[in-house]
Amino acid sequence: MSAHRGSQATRRFKLALVGNPNVGKSVIYNEITGGDAWVGNWPGTTVEKKVGRAVIGGVEFEVVDLPGIYSLSAYTLDEEVAVRFLVEEKPDLVVVILNAVNLERSLYLLLSVLEVGVRVVAALNMIDLAEGQGYKVRSDVLEELLGIRVIPTVAVKGVGIEELRKAILDTLSEPPSTYKVNYGVDVERAIEGLASKIKGYEPAGAKLNVRWLASRLLEEDKYAVELVERLNPELLKVAEEHRRRIEKTLGRPLDEYVVERRYEEASKIASKALIKAGVKKLSLTSLIDYAVTHKVFGIPIMLTAVYLMFRLAFDVATPLCTLVDYAFSSYLPSLISSLPMPEFASSLIGDGVVAGVGSVLIFLPNIALLFLALALLEDVGYLARAAFVVDKVMHKLKLTGKSIIPLLLGFGCNIPGVMATRAIEDEQDRKTTALATPVISCAARLPVYLVFAGALFTAYRGSVVFSMYLWSVIFAALTAIILRKALFKGVSTGFIIELPPYMAPQAKSVCFKTWLRCKRFLLKAGTVIVAVVVVVWLLSVTGPSGYLGVGALEDPELIEQSWIGVVGHWLEPIFTPMGWDWRASSALLVGFLAKEAVVGAMGVLYGVGEEGLSGAVASSFTPLTAYAYMLFVLLYVPCVATLATIRGEMGFKYALLALAYELALAYSVAALCVGVGHLLGFA
Repeated sequence: MSAHRGSQATRRFKLALVGNPNVGKSVIYNEITGGDAWVGNWPGTTVEKKVGRAVIGGVEFEVVDLPGIYSLSAYTLDEEVAVRFLVEEKPDLVVVILNAVNLERSLYLLLSVLEVGVRVVAALNMIDLAEGQGYKVRSDVLEELLGIRVIPTVAVKGVGIEELRKAILDTLSEPPSTYKVNYGVDVERAIEGLASKIKGYEPAGAKLNVRWLASRLLEEDKYAVELVERLNPELLKVAEEHRRRIEKTLGRPLDEYVVERRYEEASKIASKALIKAGVKKLSLTSLIDYAVTHKVFGIPIMLTAVYLMFRLAFDVATPLCTLVDYAFSSYLPSLISSLPMPEFASSLIGDGVVAGVGSVLIFLPNIALLFLALALLEDVGYLARAAFVVDKVMHKLKLTGKSIIPLLLGFGCNIPGVMATRAIEDEQDRKTTALATPVISCAARLPVYLVFAGALFTAYRGSVVFSMYLWSVIFAALTAIILRKALFKGVSTGFIIELPPYMAPQAKSVCFKTWLRCKRFLLKAGTVIVAVVVVVWLLSVTGPSGYLGVGALEDPELIEQSWIGVVGHWLEPIFTPMGWDWRASSALLVGFLAKEAVVGAMGVLYGVGEEGLSGAVASSFTPLTAYAYMLFVLLYVPCVATLATIRGEMGFKYALLALAYELALAYSVAALCVGVGHLLGFA
């Protein structure tokens, strides 16, 4: 055994994680890899690909977290990505995560994976919740029936993870399970005949599971048809002959019959493994859901939860923000100015990088607490309820219920929100949602709100920032209505979502999710924003006449002669109706690259001194013009990365449409805000 382990250590093995949505797959991924992940997209798709590295018993693994799916039928893009990986990438081992609370449905997916012919270990997760409902799942019975290792786990508590690691290592040296679903005499005969013909055309070294391919071909599975077309298109005719003959005997579509047999098999296995262990307790989930999903109380509860989340992000974070502000506005600039370096370099680092990036990072405590609150709501199981609660409202506003998930993702970042629309089957709904999502207020806009709310709405800044998020939902709905009436006419499709059971949040899981999101924000601050503020600084100390010197940053007349001043004065007449000066206008231009960069650019353009950016904003804006500016930042052009994503999803024409529409919407709303405000007597 040790010699074998030694040979294993010489190569990296490929390990895939498969499971239904909300089954704890990501938690197990993080436990196995320690959170190490490379995140990208699967080739030719916008489905997120997460790959990490793990070392178990001295053996190195590449761990791939496949999308959450219910089957391998390739009906959705997520399913197609998963089945392509299992067949073409040939992982050395697959961990299938089972939901002990909903065992039958999880077993259906497990049976589908076993049919592919790969080595499988099953993680029987959420056993504590099953026991809480009065049931016990016999993992030993599952092992005996399926011929694979089944490890009971409670992933959020780390229970069973070490046993799972050991099972992964041990299974590497074992052959795949030979378990297969029996589809009846006629279908089995057709599978055998078709499999033998496929085997004759199989390329050398392909190692296809011909039984799996034959059965899927009889079901007219899209991916199986594609594979067989590469081998020999004549095989499709043979499969069609078998299918017609069997369907004539069955009197029903063959694909329906095969799916039914798999479910029957899953149900039979589940009935043998499930034991009634005691009296079922009154479900806490049912009691809470009666209130939080109530048709009258559901939305007020949701709005209250969101409002409290923002109060937490502002009230608790204020002392921490003060400390970070001191570091970037006083301590670091003083330290840099005392270092022996040329004035140009000192100003570049102090007035450019430190002032620009610091003006964003001082709000990291707010953003971290917001991410913490989101992670808590997610782990508790409330976010799915929020989607359910607003479904009926969204339908009335011409947004499909399936749009809720992309829109919720948009609150973090618009890019994954737009990408998530791929899960919406109806093309009209998908395009409508993709174009409405950029109106949702992402985390990148938050630093702008915090600066202006802190400077001019100190007593009720939390309410002001909260109002921006409410406006974003309203304008997303308005955008959807306009698009459905003008471009994408039709009836919105229905919405089905699984409501996970409520669970006590685990500190490790919540902190890990918060850290990952904060890390992405910090990486962006350390790359994109640094680049942007350096460019803004260079454009501020140079102009048509050449180098103006670093004194331009503190000389209002001199900076107007810089390149940024020239551009700002060109833009200023456009925004004069809103009462914004050329510096505020120039910062909006920078925000096209990244919304966080608006604050960084303002920090440079206003030559922030001891009073900080809040003081500069307070002296340059009134509450009315500041609120209009916040609305403009909320609604104007998506960042260039979001536009690129829209272009990739829908084409150049729709990216231009998003650009033009949101510019027009932002300008109209900001001008209307100022106009109505003046009529009402606000300054």
